[in-house]
Amino acid sequence: MARPGPTTFAKRQREIRKRRKRQEKLDRRAQRKLEKEQAAELAPVDLSGEDPDIAGIVPGPQPLPDWD
Repeated sequence: MARPGPTTFAKRQREIRKRRKRQEKLDRRAQRKLEKEQAAELAPVDLSGEDPDIAGIVPGPQPLPDWD
């Protein structure tokens, strides 16, 4: 059984690295969230609700091409 004793220097350094890494991860997450919000604000908004990539496409059978 391990006897309780003072915290070793190596353990303290590991804990400090873990805390720093956790904080960096939280900072990166916050930065990505902010970038997503800004990108959403800059994206063009189509008030009609229609996707501009498929605007004007009619579903169903298409007319035959006029070869004359």
